[in-house]
Amino acid sequence: MLTFLGFAMIATFLVLIMMKKMSPIAALVLISALFCVFAGKGAHLGDYVIEGVGKLAPTAAMLMFAIVYFGLMIDVGLFDPIVRGILRFCGADPLRVVVGTAVLAAIVSLDGDGSTTFMITVSALYPLYKRLGLSLVVMTGVAATANGVMNTLPWGGPTARAATALQLDAADIFVPMIPALAVGLLFVFALAYVLGLKERRRVGVLALPGREAPGGVGGPADAREDLVGAAAGSAAGPVPVGPAVPGAATRPASAADPVSAGGNADSAQAPAPDTGPGTSLGSIPGSVPASLPGATPGDEDGFRGLDPDRPTLRPRLYWFNAGLTLALLTAMIMEWLPIPVLFLLGAALALTVNFPHMPDQKARIAAHADNVLNVAGMVFAAAVFTGVLSGTGMVEHMADWLVGAVPEGMGPHMALVTGLLSLPLTYFMSNDGFYFGVLPVLAEAGAAHGVSAVEIARASLVGQALHMSSPLVPAVYVLVGMAKVEFGDHTRFTVKGAALTSLAVLTAAMLFGII
Repeated sequence: MLTFLGFAMIATFLVLIMMKKMSPIAALVLISALFCVFAGKGAHLGDYVIEGVGKLAPTAAMLMFAIVYFGLMIDVGLFDPIVRGILRFCGADPLRVVVGTAVLAAIVSLDGDGSTTFMITVSALYPLYKRLGLSLVVMTGVAATANGVMNTLPWGGPTARAATALQLDAADIFVPMIPALAVGLLFVFALAYVLGLKERRRVGVLALPGREAPGGVGGPADAREDLVGAAAGSAAGPVPVGPAVPGAATRPASAADPVSAGGNADSAQAPAPDTGPGTSLGSIPGSVPASLPGATPGDEDGFRGLDPDRPTLRPRLYWFNAGLTLALLTAMIMEWLPIPVLFLLGAALALTVNFPHMPDQKARIAAHADNVLNVAGMVFAAAVFTGVLSGTGMVEHMADWLVGAVPEGMGPHMALVTGLLSLPLTYFMSNDGFYFGVLPVLAEAGAAHGVSAVEIARASLVGQALHMSSPLVPAVYVLVGMAKVEFGDHTRFTVKGAALTSLAVLTAAMLFGII
């Protein structure tokens, strides 16, 4: 009974948010409470919620102060050189922009923190996506999948959990998996390339007035240089490039064009077609207006992006802020202090040094309060969901049912079974629940058939590409919140490609003899 209720509870939640019948926060809370009553445990709902909130409170604190810290770093201009470099590389070519999204997300993911990755990626690329009229779910889908592959780093979480649960050395788990994970990352880049081609055909390649149309992909360097200034606040609008890219669409660049005139890009975009099976993450909804830290005041659609003349810039403190950020990331990787404490200290220090006057400090905190409230609210709502799943015993019954469904003849192939099960289980469960609750059971079953625990541990990492878009992952709400993308749209778009990425990692691991 609890097994059925657990799957029904998750399915109900996903269906409602994908159909946009309820907001994620309301669905997480109300559906959890309803199914808790169905399970006959309504009298214990308060205990389950308090237990869930207690477990996720450190995560909520970390995200709150991480948003404040990196929001301040964006305000003061720490990432402006990165943004300029990306814009120069990407130019006005959608293909380069989407591939650049995957590359940037993968690089920033080296810090091991998903929320940091998503904040930097969205802040850097959102203005360019809006400028070109690209779909924002392409950005969130590619960034989440790239981060999922990189999330397997030893300091990222899953590897450390697997090592702890099975009492293994993290290096013995991770290092042999590097070739398979590299294949997964290449698969993400290939997926981004295909999506970029789809977007290029849909919106075309743009150039700025007074410049030659690009003769090839991305156009000449001078056109790319001009886009840097344009995306940072130029009043000039883009002009369509005609036959430079075979099959590419063009858009009128008149004053009535909301994209070139700085208006809402939704009305300028043609309806995005379904990109078809096997070539994308799913259908591409249109982009949605939003504002970001550092955006020009009054610029509702983020058209101007990171304003190079914003009053919050602190060029004289650039190296202090860079050093502080490097020290913070180093401390995170070395685990000198708990991550929530590090971000709390870092945010307080950055705020005090960059904005010594009290009114300025209040203004900066207020500027980021919206993101903080949305993400913290989502985390605590997710705590209700996970608290009910765990407290009622649904998670244990679901895991036992799935493990018990494995045919006896598959015993010698438990590593493969673990890899396949990691996809749904890490999506429907927290990493803690999977690695500390299910993985030991799978390892024990594998040991009975001569499969080593380290192979089971390696296989358990396969599902992380899909896990990063789970509704139980707090960082994904940072991603969709800053990009102003509906969580249901993101889920519908991302799941297929993320699952294929996980299967690519599993296939490579088997071919290389890693598992």
